[in-house]
Amino acid sequence: MRTQLQSKNMGTPLATKESPPKKPTRRNFLRTLVFASAYTATFVAAWLRPIQLLAAEWNKVAFDAKVLADAVKSIGGTSAIESDQILLKAPEIAENGAIVPVEITSKIPGTQTIYIVADKNPQPLVAIFDIAAGLEPFIATRIKMGESSKVRVLVKAAGKFYVATQEVKVTIGGCGG
Repeated sequence: MRTQLQSKNMGTPLATKESPPKKPTRRNFLRTLVFASAYTATFVAAWLRPIQLLAAEWNKVAFDAKVLADAVKSIGGTSAIESDQILLKAPEIAENGAIVPVEITSKIPGTQTIYIVADKNPQPLVAIFDIAAGLEPFIATRIKMGESSKVRVLVKAAGKFYVATQEVKVTIGGCGG
């Protein structure tokens, strides 16, 4: 940046003075960093949003079903075989229905999908887990139960459905009860 000094009478420049270049300051650096971060976050969020939407495919009919039979029918499980190769671990008495721990292990070869169903919930289908080939079919999660009922685990393997059942008594309901 050039600054010219002028005489009072003539308006002609007396001398030309070069101003020194601005030193980078911490404030300018932080300001630039914040703007760059905001821009990057906006850009990344815009690109990730379509990927999240692709992952959002779910069986709306099955999850919205109000009756156990409709939920099971919606997932294609018209008949299920009782199996001792499905290990279902849940408490006999759950103190709080809002957080009932459940562990499921399937020893059925070729397990593709694991479904968790709570018979007396307002929406009986609680969760669906797709198991990729080569993975151990093990699930540990917490579910909500509105009242005491049977918890069923349906396992889809080689186009057939298998089931394991356990009664869970709930002392405090977790689905608005």
